[in-house]
Amino acid sequence: MQNFDIVRPANHCAKVLSISLALAFFAAFASPLLAQTFTVLTTFSGGLGPEPAALVQGFDGNFYGTSDLGGVNNKGAIYRLTPDGVVTVIYSFCAQRRCTDGSDPGGLILGEDGNFYGSTSAGGTVDKNHGGDGTFFKITPEGVLTTITSFCGVSCGEVTSPSPQLQATNGNFYGTTVNGGAQNFGTVFKMTAQGVVSTVYSFCSKTNCADGTGAAALVQATNGSFYGTTSVGAFHGTLFKLLPAGKLTTLHTFCVDLTTCLDGDGAAGALVQGSDGDLYGVNHGGGSLGGGTIYKITTTGQLTTLYSFCGKVNCPDGSFPSTGLTLASDGNFYGTTTVGGNRISGGCGAGCGVIYQITPQGGLTSLYKFCPQPKCLNGPENYTPLVQGTDGSFYGMTGEQGAKHAGTIFKLDVGLVPFVKTLPASGKAGVNVIILGNNLTGATEVAFNGATAAFTVVSNTEITARVPIGASTGAVTVTTPSGTLSSNIEFRVP
Repeated sequence: MQNFDIVRPANHCAKVLSISLALAFFAAFASPLLAQTFTVLTTFSGGLGPEPAALVQGFDGNFYGTSDLGGVNNKGAIYRLTPDGVVTVIYSFCAQRRCTDGSDPGGLILGEDGNFYGSTSAGGTVDKNHGGDGTFFKITPEGVLTTITSFCGVSCGEVTSPSPQLQATNGNFYGTTVNGGAQNFGTVFKMTAQGVVSTVYSFCSKTNCADGTGAAALVQATNGSFYGTTSVGAFHGTLFKLLPAGKLTTLHTFCVDLTTCLDGDGAAGALVQGSDGDLYGVNHGGGSLGGGTIYKITTTGQLTTLYSFCGKVNCPDGSFPSTGLTLASDGNFYGTTTVGGNRISGGCGAGCGVIYQITPQGGLTSLYKFCPQPKCLNGPENYTPLVQGTDGSFYGMTGEQGAKHAGTIFKLDVGLVPFVKTLPASGKAGVNVIILGNNLTGATEVAFNGATAAFTVVSNTEITARVPIGASTGAVTVTTPSGTLSSNIEFRVP
């Protein structure tokens, strides 16, 4: 193992974290179905652990993430990670007077313009007498940050602690807050790219908070509606549907039967829409075995429990998932648990968590058990959603462990082939879309479900293409000198 200290630039507030690159490969827990290679890419040091939000892959093929602390001013940082593990901080927060750029950032999303958008939970300013309750910002891949707006707390009658999670098909940003709104139990808000904010829905507007509180991330389904979860409701969390105009429908309330909670207890993380059109998610607790559940729900509200995790010590399949699922290019879902797997004496007494695969039909396979090495060099307890890179591998983060006790970033290769993805994921004929992938230089053809499209190769990782007349919903394919790449999900043509 080699340690490298990256030199800080002298004239920019975006400094570079001192990190340790762990170049050793770790053998994965054997699976009867898939062969895995687990690699610790980066071990953070100095208390600069990563923010518990998924990494985001940019147009350049690199990954981008945030740290809620650390950076030059210890107010949070945004960093870039290459697929082989080189980390560079591109921005350190609270670099502006009175922290008008914000502090304590949350996760990032990739905008259709190639820039990243995100929020902070503190800092910013709305007037000379108020320090602000967070900001909404844009940052370029090079590290140029623009504060689009500053949020104000309940005293100003606006949302607070914003956390934007998606850019909708209409180009606006939508997100949730944990407080603020009419009842101070959180909101769903909309924001234009220019920073105009409006509250779409305020939670706890129904008797006994039957509509829920503590909303997690949103997902926009192919029907145009938003779907999400709350961790607290009239009982123990809800699933809801929200129209863009603001009408909310509670589709399911968890743990109505407090004696069993067979349908799960405490929805965790964002939902994800499968190729069958249904929505898939997890509960942190409950189920027939008490260790959490994986479920699917139709867009009209019919829920099916696919899998119940073990709630005992050292469960081999893991226990208590705390992040949402990731839909991979093979049509299966991948996720993690916070405990279970290997039981470590003196730490992780109930196991350090696992990475698993589950089919849409509910067949679960444990792929990797965290902390199989002495001193947990790979870090226990993954607490962020996995992200699948266009190289086919999964990338994720672990908590406050690793060689420097500040968290790790890892890569798990289960043998899935490289693919391309489109931004946006739908569009009518004549619309320009971005196609992201690897080794795209020399591409000779782009097709939308077999219909040939006009295209331009921008770089080795980016192509722009126009949806051709006659295109229909289906896979996007890119023919390159080394073979044909297919999109991870179907491109939808309305």
